[in-house]
Amino acid sequence: MSAQHFLEPYLFSAKGLALKNRIVMAPMTTMSSFFDGSITQDEVEYYAARAGGPGMIITGVAYVTEGGKGFEGELSIAHDSNVQGLSKIAKAIQKDGTKAIIQIFHAGRKANSRVLRGSQPVSASPVAAEYPKDSETPRELSHDEIESITQDFGKATLRAIQAGFDGVELHGANTYLLQQFFSEHSNRRQDQWGGSFENRMRFPLRVIHEVSSVIEAHADRPFILGYRLSPEELETPGIRLEDTLAFAQALVSTPVDYIHLSIGSYKRTSLNETSDKEPVLEKFVKALQHSKPLIGGGSVERPEDAEAVIQSGATLVGIGRELIREPKWVQKVQAGDLKSIRYELSPFELDELRIPLAMQMYLKDSFREVMRFTTDGDPQTSYETELAPMEGFEKKL
Repeated sequence: MSAQHFLEPYLFSAKGLALKNRIVMAPMTTMSSFFDGSITQDEVEYYAARAGGPGMIITGVAYVTEGGKGFEGELSIAHDSNVQGLSKIAKAIQKDGTKAIIQIFHAGRKANSRVLRGSQPVSASPVAAEYPKDSETPRELSHDEIESITQDFGKATLRAIQAGFDGVELHGANTYLLQQFFSEHSNRRQDQWGGSFENRMRFPLRVIHEVSSVIEAHADRPFILGYRLSPEELETPGIRLEDTLAFAQALVSTPVDYIHLSIGSYKRTSLNETSDKEPVLEKFVKALQHSKPLIGGGSVERPEDAEAVIQSGATLVGIGRELIREPKWVQKVQAGDLKSIRYELSPFELDELRIPLAMQMYLKDSFREVMRFTTDGDPQTSYETELAPMEGFEKKL
């Protein structure tokens, strides 16, 4: 087999955080937290089963304030009382040297009044999302509320530090609140928080500054800050590739330690400019010029996929669905035991693989073909999806 550069170690030199390899488990919602966002033992066991192999594991998203909850079964990092439970997830991930990153967010208009127990969702502007079709019209956030949510991200980061994580990732992708402020579709404001390109970046940049300030003031060990973004939107008006490429370049001058692309396939090209055949991942590599570490991925299953991501110029490789099917993927690749790697998933293996019951139900429903479940020993045909591993779960709610 050719060289496997994705198994080489990596150092976030600015923070001194060392990864034993360049494989990152992408954030995927388990749908398995309690009604109040507290952790379940099922979640702890799910992460423990996948720890030890990847250099870094990013958890499913956690909401930073009650009004930012996006769906049932979601983790909370909105209260000090969440710290004790979250610390169990951090410790489970850190077994055998894997670094633990918790993804944090505010759902914005992607929530609904049912999930929010009667409260109206909020966003940059009172514009409903186009998908799903029954999306509720959100209430426009006031200036003071924007500042309060910014502080909520900072408080959540402090809790992540206290819980023992090695970093936080801001979920600025998959059409949640940070992306909603950046998008011309969801942000129709004409004040300092909207209108021009610079103003639409203001809220994400303010959150980055707040979170970085908390890290600088309170982290007593290497602790990194990541930012995840979606390259495009299909809505008109909406985010186009050139917008996100410019935004990524703006992130270079911020304290962000890495940028994480949310795309369904590392080979994917533009959704809007169909004549452009250059992969989106390669566009971001060229735009960043290695000025920030970049996590690329999407439909990475086999070692040759992971190596192709590194050869394209990405720093780290995100793997999602394949680490659900095969928790020991990294260990088996390292040992040269390629024949035993699962690329299909038997319904009879789900408990053995420590997949929580709620997550099992979504995999069997929304992700049946993508997960390639076997029936009577015959794997079903797979297809590539444009949804990020986490995004598909959330879009069903």
